[in-house]
Amino acid sequence: MMASITPSYDREGEHIGWQAAVRKKGYPPQYKTFRTRKEAEAWSVVIESEMTRGVWRDRSESEGTTLAECMDRYLAEVVPTKKGGRREVDYVRQWKARPIAHLYMSSIRGKDVADAMREMEGEGKGGNTIRLHMALLSHLFKVARTEWGMESLLNPVELVRKPKLPQGRDRRLVDDEEERLLSVCNTMNPELAAIVIFAIETAMRQGEIMGMVWDNVNLNQRTVTLHQTKNGTRRVVPLSVAACRVLSAQPRRLDGRVWTYGQEGVKWAFSTACRRAGIHDLRFHDLRHEATSRLFEKGFNPMEVSAITGHKTLQMLKRYTHLRAEDLAKRMG
Repeated sequence: MMASITPSYDREGEHIGWQAAVRKKGYPPQYKTFRTRKEAEAWSVVIESEMTRGVWRDRSESEGTTLAECMDRYLAEVVPTKKGGRREVDYVRQWKARPIAHLYMSSIRGKDVADAMREMEGEGKGGNTIRLHMALLSHLFKVARTEWGMESLLNPVELVRKPKLPQGRDRRLVDDEEERLLSVCNTMNPELAAIVIFAIETAMRQGEIMGMVWDNVNLNQRTVTLHQTKNGTRRVVPLSVAACRVLSAQPRRLDGRVWTYGQEGVKWAFSTACRRAGIHDLRFHDLRHEATSRLFEKGFNPMEVSAITGHKTLQMLKRYTHLRAEDLAKRMG
């Protein structure tokens, strides 16, 4: 093996730096230009050592590709294969707008990722949102290493402390909120009230409810089959008598969907109904929390609840389920 350091000149004959070249049998020749001879020599020593020890990896791809370029490739090749792709499209767009996007992949350090996290905090993003942004970046580095020929990359996201997650929300319907909410919903659109009742009766997620089609509903067996869920697992949800009553009252649509509302429409309508009913800090997802808590209060055990709600771990159920002390006291006798 031989490393050589030679002066580098531009077309006008001006000396612009030093080119290092490392050649070893069994490896492609490596060339790189530096401003100083000392930098060129240091780089050559590292490359020679790695080749001698058999740990050398080609850096040319990662040294010549920016994060923005990788984000474009990730958007084209990876995002279409993932659930929740629409959200990730927005994450990619935000990453490309940050200063870190102009850096070459090989030069991105933990400090650069930490700086991006501080930018997000300054923009008012919460801990969970920042974690989701970091998860996308981390996955991009994983794909770049395993599929895009950048085996030498280290994942800088792994070097950074993640923001703390906020405590899980424990918002439940209190006092006469349920009655007031349903009253306003009925005034706005009876279907909106039906959706709210159905959510409380089934503990289904908003996306699962709004994506329902009649082909997957069996009123005789009192079930609805969910083929597409957040965690990717098919789930059959048992329906209470009240939930079946709600579905039975809905007209059959030509397109096969159960509801007229779409995702964005029901989100806006629910927010409007809460405002008109004078109910503060209640989100549609809180209805899932309410429903899950009621299942426990009815005496269902954790395994039964998870079969209904689709929660995969007891830890996830703990986050959603905050039983009211007065109800537990009644059961204690």
